[in-house]
Amino acid sequence: MNLKGKTAIITGASSGIGAAVARNLNEAGVNLVLTGRRKDRLQKLVEELGQAVAIAADLLDPELPGGLLDKAKETYGGCDIVFNNAGLIEVGKIEEIDIDKVCEMVRVNVEAAFRMAYTALKHFKSVGSGHLVNTSSILGIKVRPTAGAYAGTKFAIEALTEALRMEVAGTDIQVSCIEPGLVYTELHRDWAVHPKEMFDIPHPLTPEDIARGVRFILEQPPHVRVPRLLMLPSEHSI
Repeated sequence: MNLKGKTAIITGASSGIGAAVARNLNEAGVNLVLTGRRKDRLQKLVEELGQAVAIAADLLDPELPGGLLDKAKETYGGCDIVFNNAGLIEVGKIEEIDIDKVCEMVRVNVEAAFRMAYTALKHFKSVGSGHLVNTSSILGIKVRPTAGAYAGTKFAIEALTEALRMEVAGTDIQVSCIEPGLVYTELHRDWAVHPKEMFDIPHPLTPEDIARGVRFILEQPPHVRVPRLLMLPSEHSI
């Protein structure tokens, strides 16, 4: 499917996967509405892309999803794609993990993501078409010690994605999720030992790899559905 002239909302766009997807879709001629918490990063990305608008905000703001859709409509006349990507990670042993940070992660990865998903689909149903792509993880289908809470948030994304896909089956509305293995982003910047050393994955995926996966999902012909796309580094054995 030709994406030129389509309009996409991207959450978590100030760095990592979100920024890479923004660059990739910009190359495809997609109009972009970007959001993230870091205003300076978003502004630099908008200047780089040349044809995007941004709203710097916290996705926990319940008004933000509707505001993003309003911005897309006001600026570009509608919205065709939502890349529901913003997320946090908090892991740790039982006796060490910060429960307050875990609860903040749950609010961002589940509450905010669910709000964005339902807001997007209500809009898509009102216009009869659209594509929601949620960011899950390899830990949305598997678990490992110390990462149960994070995996739980991604299992929730998997469940929601599949149920929503079934709900809109047979229409021109699509729901997909992408399931990355280890990706080298700022998500792990505060870890004492990076996962690539911890799990012996010397060549993690890059944000650009995931961006190509997202574009692959979006460019399929209208009769093709890609409910989920799992992408792993070659050394990832989980």
